[in-house]
Amino acid sequence: MTSSLVRFPGPGCVVEFMHGNKAQVAWVLEEQSGKLRLLTMSKREMKLASARILPWAGPTYSGEHTRQQIADILEGHHSRRDAREAEINPLELWELAQGEVDKASIEWFAELLFTAPDVDDVAALGHAMIGCKTHFRFSPPDFEIYPEERVEARKIEEQKREERELLVTQGQDFFLALWDNAIKGKPVGKEPEGELRDRLKQVILGRMADPDNHEVEQVWKLLAKGLPEDQHMALKLAQAWKLVPAHHNFWLDRAGYDPTDKWAEQFAADIAALQERVTAKAAAPDEHTYISIDSASTRDIDDAFSITRAPDCAYDLRIAIACPALEWPFGSSFDKEVMRRATSVYLPEGNGNMMPELLGTDFYSLKAGELRPSMVLHVSVSPEGDLLACEPQITWVRLAANLTYLDCEAVIEGEGDSTPAAAHRDQILPALELADLLIARRVKRGAVIIDRDDPKVVLSGEGADTMVDIKESDPVPRSMLLVSEMMILANSAISLWGRQNDVALLHRTQDVAVPKEYAGIWSEPHDIARVVKSLSSALLEPLPKPHRGIGVDGYSPITSPLRRYPDLVNVAQVLHTLHEGTPRWTKDELIAMLPLLSSRLDAVGQIQRFRPRYWKLLHFKQRGDKVWWDAVVTEDNDMFVTVSLPREQIFVRGRRKSFGDKVYPGQHLQVRIGKVHPLENEIQILDVMEE
Repeated sequence: MTSSLVRFPGPGCVVEFMHGNKAQVAWVLEEQSGKLRLLTMSKREMKLASARILPWAGPTYSGEHTRQQIADILEGHHSRRDAREAEINPLELWELAQGEVDKASIEWFAELLFTAPDVDDVAALGHAMIGCKTHFRFSPPDFEIYPEERVEARKIEEQKREERELLVTQGQDFFLALWDNAIKGKPVGKEPEGELRDRLKQVILGRMADPDNHEVEQVWKLLAKGLPEDQHMALKLAQAWKLVPAHHNFWLDRAGYDPTDKWAEQFAADIAALQERVTAKAAAPDEHTYISIDSASTRDIDDAFSITRAPDCAYDLRIAIACPALEWPFGSSFDKEVMRRATSVYLPEGNGNMMPELLGTDFYSLKAGELRPSMVLHVSVSPEGDLLACEPQITWVRLAANLTYLDCEAVIEGEGDSTPAAAHRDQILPALELADLLIARRVKRGAVIIDRDDPKVVLSGEGADTMVDIKESDPVPRSMLLVSEMMILANSAISLWGRQNDVALLHRTQDVAVPKEYAGIWSEPHDIARVVKSLSSALLEPLPKPHRGIGVDGYSPITSPLRRYPDLVNVAQVLHTLHEGTPRWTKDELIAMLPLLSSRLDAVGQIQRFRPRYWKLLHFKQRGDKVWWDAVVTEDNDMFVTVSLPREQIFVRGRRKSFGDKVYPGQHLQVRIGKVHPLENEIQILDVMEE
């Protein structure tokens, strides 16, 4: 026997190879054309390419040996190598080698550590270095030496890997227990404690808030291994663990949107400074009489108007818009957070405001009797409803009244003498006249107008005992028409002003061809479904393109700066132009702003789209499958029929065979609802009955 390393191992040579991330010792029985026939320590024969042999072959034994003798020899080398490996500190070796070379052979490292190393010393060193993945990389036949910064990164990576393995080992059973509780109601049993509890909580909540997070996904897949696929598993586990309540609104988590006012606490100093700067600019109010018309529950009042008839019978209209852009700290951390919130949300369980309540529902809100900064659009409209002029100005206003739709509707109907709206009949009635002219003009220009009342979703009770009721909204079509036409006029008028004065603004555009026959006011469910299908979604862009669905040449949202960030931007553009002679942002700067703003509007918009529907579906589920609901057929094909439930304002699809032979859009039916899964956004028709 010799103690030297062997370059080309042949019969009788002790060799090692990697298997299962660990070096395995073996005996060469035969070598032929780069292939080795080996006998392992467990007396198993195997074939292996010589290229897979680790670079510390040896020693070589001569003569004949029985399999038992070979096994004993291998066991001896294995024991010696394990014992010597335990004495080697690879970090000390890294300290010696770091900075000397980028990579080297195992013999080079062995000479640093030993005076006269034998093959067992070299093999033991190789084992230790392979195991020290934070400092060395085995790149056969050499070892690479990581630089210090890479070592630190590898240490962190290795620590995370170990923590992940520990988390998975201890957390899988708990995940299963939570799932059994969520699906079968079984007791959860003993809960994890300390750091493990915190980590599992982070994984579940992180997965619920961001299913696409790659780092969380890796751990999630391991923890949820063996559990069925379920897109809402994280939410169900969180509810089983009572990390979130029943009916938790996970869309808020997805959007990172705090519906309370707590997010604003960190900006208390910014808000106070802003209020101080704005208050210092206060001036005498505009002398005109302004009124607002909103729902009784509205607190963020951001528009009002004053209207008179000119001697030539034209309409002299002033639309007052809240002006939070005055002294607004654009670019600050506070502004960036408001931009990230993007828009207010209005939900059955409560509202979430884009701005801090102190500003959005108080300081800037156009509350009657309070002095408020405002952007006033002085608009002249011909007796035929044509826009003649639009002149914006920054001023201060003090509203005469905050009126409700219900009171104004009563006045419009010739009643309401005892309501606060009666004192402003001389404003309300001319405004309604103008609204009728404006909507007729828009229809003539091809507007597609959807006339339907959204029902009220009313919640009662708490937590898992929450009950949902759907009630019809107060019938206030004329007063709502008055306000909506005022706002459309303002937004289209400021778009025209921007084009005339070369001021870049954000526009809502829908530059698509709309069939002429679709122009009009549609209220029947099947008509609404038909015309809406032909319209594409509006885009937000800094280009003054038409909005075909509304029937205007340009539409720049400006009337809700307390509720929508694009409106705040547009108000700021106009304000800066009036004060400085130039807009705050160029068109290219607005374009650069759009990706983030649009993505945030989409994310927060999902809350507004999906959450009310969740409550509606829960309403159907709570009523059970014995109730018959009024329905109108909106669409049918060979496989399915879609109906609208007009009172509840929801569409439901059923199989064609359930509807009989004669089905047509506009047909009135009654349906029973079967399976309803609010969380999965699923609802099915169980039975159909003709009226």
